[in-house]
Amino acid sequence: MFRYLFAASAVLAFAGGAVAQTQSGSHNPAVKDGAPHMTAAPAKGANSFTEDQARGRFAKAGYEAIGKLTKQNGVWQGTATKGGKRAAVMLDYKGNVTAR
Repeated sequence: MFRYLFAASAVLAFAGGAVAQTQSGSHNPAVKDGAPHMTAAPAKGANSFTEDQARGRFAKAGYEAIGKLTKQNGVWQGTATKGGKRAAVMLDYKGNVTAR
């Protein structure tokens, strides 16, 4: 009897953890999808992206004709075109793309 009770407890414990990992909308998802995320404002912090990596992130987000990029206060900044419209683009240390 004890063996069945222990097995049932273990199954419930593992099932609860699996449900928690599949919830969407988490700021820190269990599985990173690799897609660039658009945010309203860049996060401040030390940025380890190189200029080439920043250009790649902007291109992956759909931006073309990426102009000169500069890093200020840990945020890569520049201009780029998306859908025929020119915008100021920023990339924070988390890899989030912001456009204005």
